[in-house]
Amino acid sequence: MAKRTMKKTLNDHSQHRAVPPYLLASMAACDGAWEAPASMRDFIARAPLGEDADPVGPETRTRIAARARQTLLLDQALRHERQLAETPPRTILIEPSGRLQRTISDAQGIEVTPGALVRSEGDAPVDDGDVNRAYDGLGAVHDFLADQFKRSSLDGAGMALRGTVHYGHEYDNAFWDGTQMVMGDGDGEIFNSFTSSLSVIAHELGHGLLQYTTNFKYHGQSGALNESIADVLGALVEQFVAGEEAADASWLIGKGLFHPRVNAKALRSMAAPGTAYDDPIMGRDPQPSHMDSYIHTKEDSGGVHLNSGIPNHAFYLFATALGGHAWERAGSVWFNVIVTRSLPEDSTFATFAAQTLLQARRDYGVGSAEDKALAAAWDGVGVVPQFKDEQEAA
Repeated sequence: MAKRTMKKTLNDHSQHRAVPPYLLASMAACDGAWEAPASMRDFIARAPLGEDADPVGPETRTRIAARARQTLLLDQALRHERQLAETPPRTILIEPSGRLQRTISDAQGIEVTPGALVRSEGDAPVDDGDVNRAYDGLGAVHDFLADQFKRSSLDGAGMALRGTVHYGHEYDNAFWDGTQMVMGDGDGEIFNSFTSSLSVIAHELGHGLLQYTTNFKYHGQSGALNESIADVLGALVEQFVAGEEAADASWLIGKGLFHPRVNAKALRSMAAPGTAYDDPIMGRDPQPSHMDSYIHTKEDSGGVHLNSGIPNHAFYLFATALGGHAWERAGSVWFNVIVTRSLPEDSTFATFAAQTLLQARRDYGVGSAEDKALAAAWDGVGVVPQFKDEQEAA
């Protein structure tokens, strides 16, 4: 097994987390003992008007809020540690032949990575369902990239895929840390284990793919594109494993992640942004689906999880207009854009839209069904593609 030492350090890349900060803030504030920042209050649940009007109850609210505040504090500490740390160059295992190489480790309820190794490539399933789901999820992403786009792992060079499960105590999140995926167990009242959703696993590994291709700045519209492209990978991997066509897919990110008693389908809906959840603890899904409702905020790194609903919905419109398997044409255009086209790190929706149209025309021809469907999709979400000049737009 060859080894490659990366020149960049861990703090060159943001840690990307599955659960948006505004959703965790809503949970953290649900018992009234903590107040969310003023700029975030539009995105969180309203306090109940007395115990009689509260379907949840004070004891449950206290438990949920305590765990959410614990998660927010840990996430904040990890971000701070990452910003300050002088991380030495990391060693990443490379499989020269391009063969799949997975390792799953167990943090055993503490905040450490990678933890104790519990399953390696080719090992039989173990008694721990989280280990097996993480192992299968990493494999599904690797197989999707290899089968559909002829790419050897996230970096294109056979990078081994590593995951850690049981991170922290009732940790309500999952993240890509620049080298591996990390998954918490959830609190058992709002969130199930973060291995429960294949789209979440694929989404986080999508940030790893972007790290090695088009590493958009994690703020504002470029950050929302980062989140959206990771969502696209999450949806496509889930559909690929299920053998679903675009018309039959749920287009949900995080399906299966929430406890059955929670009024939520998923973290996000690409088909109908703003409808994924409406719950007395978490509030109502605030994602917009059109530029007319674009959210200007300093929270959430300039609205990266919020406004990603707009390019998400554009991809959904494109894929469903074409029909068939979404990864075959719509997914191919998105993949070719991030891998082969030179995009600014601070790309806007408009510049990204232009590049997808240029790619569709290169792959399928000007005036093709793909060209027309994509133009209609961007128009459907209010994004006007920004080309460099008239010749490029023609």
